[in-house]
Amino acid sequence: RPFRLSLEKLKEVSVRLKKDLIRGLGKHSHHRAAVKMLPTFVRATPDGTEKGDYLALDLGGTNFRVLYVRVVEEQQKVVKMDSKICSIPQEMMLGTGEQLFDHIAQCLGEFLESQDLKGQTLPLGFTFSFPCEQKEIDKSILIRWTKGFSCSGVEGQDVVKLLKEAIHRRGDYDIGSVAMVNDTVGTMMSCGYRDQSCEIGMIIGTGTNACYMEEIKNVKRVEGEDGRMCINTEWGGFGDDGSLKDILTEFDEVVDQTSINPGVHTFEKMISGMYLGEIVRLLLVKMAEDKLLFKGETSEALLTPGQFETKYISEIEDGLENAQKILTALGLNWDPVDACVVRLVCDTISSRSARLCAAALATISNRIRVNRGLDHLKTTVGVDGTVYRKHPNFSEELQAAVRLLAPKCDITFLVSEDGSGKGAAMVTAVAQTTCILPPSQQGATNPAAKKKKSVRT
Repeated sequence: RPFRLSLEKLKEVSVRLKKDLIRGLGKHSHHRAAVKMLPTFVRATPDGTEKGDYLALDLGGTNFRVLYVRVVEEQQKVVKMDSKICSIPQEMMLGTGEQLFDHIAQCLGEFLESQDLKGQTLPLGFTFSFPCEQKEIDKSILIRWTKGFSCSGVEGQDVVKLLKEAIHRRGDYDIGSVAMVNDTVGTMMSCGYRDQSCEIGMIIGTGTNACYMEEIKNVKRVEGEDGRMCINTEWGGFGDDGSLKDILTEFDEVVDQTSINPGVHTFEKMISGMYLGEIVRLLLVKMAEDKLLFKGETSEALLTPGQFETKYISEIEDGLENAQKILTALGLNWDPVDACVVRLVCDTISSRSARLCAAALATISNRIRVNRGLDHLKTTVGVDGTVYRKHPNFSEELQAAVRLLAPKCDITFLVSEDGSGKGAAMVTAVAQTTCILPPSQQGATNPAAKKKKSVRT
């Protein structure tokens, strides 16, 4: 029962997030806001006139990707011409920043050579999936390393500058302008070329996050009154100030306490793939202890944290035979009723995730509608992430709940294609004409950008 949130409760959650969005946008309140609302300096979505060749660099873990991307205006398509995956050795993750960026510059150089592109100076989209404070579209300061990296001399520095310095140290090729890209923004932009009404990006995978186009006059930390800017909400932190205490269950509290970051990312821990399997496992253990499952017996696997993987939820909800196979693999003695109950548990947890996500998405959609003084908003959300893509009915449940929570918004959902690769190239393409120029000059050199602004407003 504690996991089944009524429509009224979801509306309350939505109202709380609305207050948090405003707090995060405020000049003096943002530093203590749970939802950080980070400006991305992306000032427009694609208008369909973008074209040309771009590079993309995607660094988010132990591998990084280099891509060569062509934006084809006639076909409204972003085409990946070629790509290369380079690994980062463990010792380099713990070495100096100079070594790391020299390695990246070397891999990029080898890729350009293989594509016969060394003579060209192509713009580059850089997806750097670590906590950063973005100062401009081409200036981003690393706050702290995560994911096992601890290269010296990078925290507190501008990562674009470090990349460019490494390329200049080589001296055998150059790159054009650089656009820093958050993966959520890339998700929105990769969909925005196919559907120009896409103004929200959402990821529901290992983690969860969303971005959307906000009116610049509401972004108090950025100068300017006219136009819009994409805001990276970092909504995973919603509830970190205790605002969701009333809907947290004892199982959520255990998941939080045993995580590597207790007290942080409260909302994400109720929704995302990194944690859903563990919530189900804890519930099944409790039900077995209460003699409601498996004749009161557990197994070593069921008692081991992390052993009930989130992908099992999707597989179990997809069919009872899968449930039976997984329970056997976990060393449990089950009967057909147990299998049905386990399926019900999985459905309850994934359903809560979808409905909470819907409440958050409804908050953003309603905000865009009210910002623009519209009775009715028609918009598109670019979505990515394994939970959304792989779960058999997550997307339907999310969409049904959004329709109830944002009845004045007509929302289309578009699954993203490679937000951190093609999306990064798209951000760079749009930045060429809109972002890097000061607002007063935007559109001065590009009639398409000017035309678009009048259409948007």
